[in-house]
Amino acid sequence: MTDVSVDASGTFLTLGSRRFHAIWLRDNAADPETRDPGNGQRLIAPGAIPSDLRIASAAVSDTTLMVNFAPEMRAIAFDLSWLERNAYDQSGVDGRGWTEPTITTWTGSRLGEVPVANLGDLEMRGAALRDWLGCVRNYGVARVINGPVAPGALFRIVNLFGHVRETNYGRHFDVRTQVNPVNLANTGRALQAHTDNPYRDPVPTVQVLYCLESSLTGGDSMVIDGFAAVRRLQEENPDHFDVLADHCARFAFDGEEGVSLAARRPLIELAPDGELRCVRFNNRSLAAVRDVPFERMAMWYAAYRHLGDIVDDPLMAISFRLEPGECFVVDNTRVLHGRTAWTGAGNRWLQGCYADMDGLRSTHEALMQATSREPV
Repeated sequence: MTDVSVDASGTFLTLGSRRFHAIWLRDNAADPETRDPGNGQRLIAPGAIPSDLRIASAAVSDTTLMVNFAPEMRAIAFDLSWLERNAYDQSGVDGRGWTEPTITTWTGSRLGEVPVANLGDLEMRGAALRDWLGCVRNYGVARVINGPVAPGALFRIVNLFGHVRETNYGRHFDVRTQVNPVNLANTGRALQAHTDNPYRDPVPTVQVLYCLESSLTGGDSMVIDGFAAVRRLQEENPDHFDVLADHCARFAFDGEEGVSLAARRPLIELAPDGELRCVRFNNRSLAAVRDVPFERMAMWYAAYRHLGDIVDDPLMAISFRLEPGECFVVDNTRVLHGRTAWTGAGNRWLQGCYADMDGLRSTHEALMQATSREPV
C-alpha cells in the first residue's frame, strides 16, 4: 500500500489495490480535533463534515498517508497499517454462513479434546489467561481444572474476564436432582445437546458450569460446535440451511411463577452480509412456530429434524467427565452442551451462571495488546 492516486472526482483515492472514500477517511481521522486523544471517541457529528467534501491531494511518506481535504483545507495523516487492517474494498465474502478467520469450527474427532488450563495459572492474568481466552474465542469452549470445591467458586471463573449476568435464576443456579423440578436439567435424564436460554432476548452469550459433586454413574458432559453442525447441514442440504436461516422460530419458558420469557429468533442467525452469528437449538424450549409460511413449514420441520440428527451424531461431540473443582465455559451463541443420563446412588451437583462475550473479548484483546508491548 505505497502507491496512491486520487480519482478525478476527488471522492475517493486508490492506495495500492484498495480504494477509500473521502467521507470514510475524513470520518475516521485520528487528529485531535476529530477524536479525543485520551479515549479515542469521535468529537464531531456526521453533519460537521462538509457535504461537498473531496480529496484535494494525497501522498505516502514512510508509514503514513497524508490526505488534504477540501473545502476544509485540512491535512490529516493516516497510519498505513491501520488502513490495511480496516480496508473495506474487498472482493467479497464466501456466501451465507461465513465466519471470521479467528473462528475454527470443529468436530469431536477433529478437535480431540477441549482445551484446558489450571485456575491458579489463569488467575495470574498473564499468558496463560490470554491463551485460554483465545481458545474460548476460537473454539467456543474451554475447561478449567484444579479449582476449589466450594459453592460460589464459579464466580472466580467469571472474574477472570467479566461480570455475572443475573437472571430470574439469580446470580447462579444449581443443577442437581430435585423433586418436581421447574427445569428438566434438574432430573437424571439425559439432555440433548442444546444452547441455553434461547427464550431470552438477548440470549446469554457465555455460560459457566462448575462441578461440586460427582459420585454417581453417568452424567458425563458433552459439547458440540453448533457452527460446524449448521455448516454440515448446509453441505448436505443447502435448502435446509436456508429455511432455518430465513424464518424465525419462537422459544418460551413459563415454568416459574412470575416468569414468562419469550423470544423470536431464527435457529441459524446470519448478519446481513451472510456472516454466521448465532445458533439457537433447544428442543425443550421451542414454542409453536408460526412465522414460517404454510408452503415452507414442512421443509422447515424437515430441516429442523435434519439438524437434530446432526447434533445427535456422536462424531460431532466431545465428551468428558467433570470432577469436583473443574468447570467448562462455552460461547452460548455457538457451542451446544448436553449430558448423559445418570443412575444409581451418589450425587451430581453443578453450579452454573451466565456472563457475556463482550467482556471476554475485551479482556483477551487487552492481554493481546499488553503482550505485544512487552520487550522481546
